[in-house]
Amino acid sequence: MAHTSFKYKKAVKVWLIIGLVMIFFQVVIGGVTRLTGSGLSITKWEIVTGTVPPLNHAQWQEEFELYQQTPQYQKINEGMSLSDFKFIYFWEYFHRLWARSMGFVFLFPFLFFWAKGWIDKPLMRRLGVTVLLAAVVASFGWIMVASGLVDRPWVNAYKLTIHLSLALILFSYLLWTTYLVVFPEKRVIHNKLLKSVSGLIIVILSVQIILGGIMSGMKAGLFYPSWPDMNGSYLPAVLLNSAEWNVDNFVHYDSGPFMAALIQFLHRNTAYLLTIIVLWFSYRAFQVRETKLFRTSIYLLVSMLIIQVLLGIFTLINCVGNVPVGLGVMHQAGALLLLTIVLFVRYQMRPGKV
Repeated sequence: MAHTSFKYKKAVKVWLIIGLVMIFFQVVIGGVTRLTGSGLSITKWEIVTGTVPPLNHAQWQEEFELYQQTPQYQKINEGMSLSDFKFIYFWEYFHRLWARSMGFVFLFPFLFFWAKGWIDKPLMRRLGVTVLLAAVVASFGWIMVASGLVDRPWVNAYKLTIHLSLALILFSYLLWTTYLVVFPEKRVIHNKLLKSVSGLIIVILSVQIILGGIMSGMKAGLFYPSWPDMNGSYLPAVLLNSAEWNVDNFVHYDSGPFMAALIQFLHRNTAYLLTIIVLWFSYRAFQVRETKLFRTSIYLLVSMLIIQVLLGIFTLINCVGNVPVGLGVMHQAGALLLLTIVLFVRYQMRPGKV
């Protein structure tokens, strides 16, 4: 579509930014929910009635009894007290409540802006896609939870990663829409090499985030909590054993160390590759005639990359017995911030089209 001359009101811009911030924190809250083992504490998906939490002891006991029927309670948390259950219930409830709140934050301002004629057709179409993506993310969230309510005590790591990936697609799409609305008149950086490499960085970063999701879902950090080596070697011996490379190990990833070793090896080395390419890209970017905004973006890119690498290392070496919740959540949040900056760098190399 051609660039539109439609002038968006400041309220519309603020509304889109608020939506982005809410999705960001939804992903962060989801990380806390996962790392505290809270995701399976609510065994039902009630869109309307689920908005109200248990209000008395009898209702709490009813919810607790439903949780006691799950594999997670029977295989891992048997004997858990009601107060401990309330703690994990809170995080899953908060995760779902925040998602419902996003719906209201979107709907009411949208109806107002639409009635006032502050939203043109191109933005309307992009908002429609955003709503569709949000519905897919929410639906797959329940599919993910349901995978841990039968037989296995945890949600399936692959389904968890799909849920996270869909959330990041939603975030990225709304982020790009926000860039189009907030920075419509930015100066385009015309450099074919940098444009191509920026696209490559987006692809590698996307793969890295997916690997990070699988690694988190499999709790792979617990198997090799050391750096720069993996328990004394660059390539774990289990990956050199041809007998371990079978379908069963990929499907039943928690039956042995093979998948944990493979995913962590890939996650580490993709991080090295990403770091090298981003640093080279940044070096070349400083050599071209760029705007002040573009130069600032490159500084932010390098800074966030270094922070994210350090967060990954600190999270890994502290995975002794348990994955550190605080570091793990900050590492996940760092991935979103890095993605935000990478997409903004890329945005400055493309004409603005709403």
